[in-house]
Amino acid sequence: MAKKSYIIPIFIPHMGCPHDCSFCNQKKIAKEITKITGEDVYKIIKQYIGFFPQNDVHKEIAFYGGSFTGLPMETQIELLTPAFETKTKGLVDGIRLSTRPDYIDRDILNLLDEYEVSTIELGVQSTDDKVLELNNRGHTSKEVFSAVKLIREYDFKLGLQMMVGLLGDNETTIQKTAVDIISLNPDFLRIYPTIVIKDTYLETLYIRGEYQPFTVEETISICKGLLLTFKKSNIPVIRLGLQSNEDINYGKSLVAGPYHPAFREMVETEIYKGLIEEEINKININKSKNIIIYCHPTSVSKVAGYKQSNKKYLMEKYKLSKIIIKYDEKMQEDEIKVQRI
Repeated sequence: MAKKSYIIPIFIPHMGCPHDCSFCNQKKIAKEITKITGEDVYKIIKQYIGFFPQNDVHKEIAFYGGSFTGLPMETQIELLTPAFETKTKGLVDGIRLSTRPDYIDRDILNLLDEYEVSTIELGVQSTDDKVLELNNRGHTSKEVFSAVKLIREYDFKLGLQMMVGLLGDNETTIQKTAVDIISLNPDFLRIYPTIVIKDTYLETLYIRGEYQPFTVEETISICKGLLLTFKKSNIPVIRLGLQSNEDINYGKSLVAGPYHPAFREMVETEIYKGLIEEEINKININKSKNIIIYCHPTSVSKVAGYKQSNKKYLMEKYKLSKIIIKYDEKMQEDEIKVQRI
């Protein structure tokens, strides 16, 4: 069983990034937050270490926001030093950071290697050059492939991030990005739906009627296909959907777009609905009004669906009186069996 993970978050909003991507309002946020220093990092680490259990758990320092490797080298060293010293003492197991593909070169990677950074996440977002240009990313797909090739020469764990529904995005550009990501074979992936946030270029275009975000339903359908595609390629999708926070939940910054706090659950609901119907079609369900669905223990809630939506859908479509869900630890996580009773 994998160790439980605990994260020490170090936020550096928009530090190191001169770009103003269409979907990003980090510059406004950055004005409201004091610049972080090495001393701040020491204090944050000490505070979190005191909260964490001392038993066998995985602890990691994570630099969030901004583009870490776009910072001046001396600033990177200042911020990495407390993390490196903490890791050297055995108090944490890893250090991770996120950055842009065009802020990776050999000098930067040598520095990160020296300070024992474990994981680098690249905000790829898209590998379609037109989409990258429309969204003011400031780099092309060439920098994505070059950065990944360089990173793979070291012992870093590599994560990639992609977005769905960017300005200029369509099913063709999204599938191109998926195919390219598979060819890059990251250790993990995060997929984020594009939402319209206040004080962004996308908000300006949305107000003008020049940008229309994907609907929740469209995005679920697209992400269902992506999740299945990446699973077949053995690429773990460790996040699907946006992290819930007070700003989004209470409408402080969200203007429009396919945000839902249970987005991944809704996507997995659709995937398991399809798996169940495949099995139902193998049996003559008309001879019974009751069925048992067998699945892996971790899949019970996915079989039932978000807010029991799969059970409701199946009962109505197939005129069932009862659906019983039972788990079988011997079954695979995405294995489904349906039996008449």
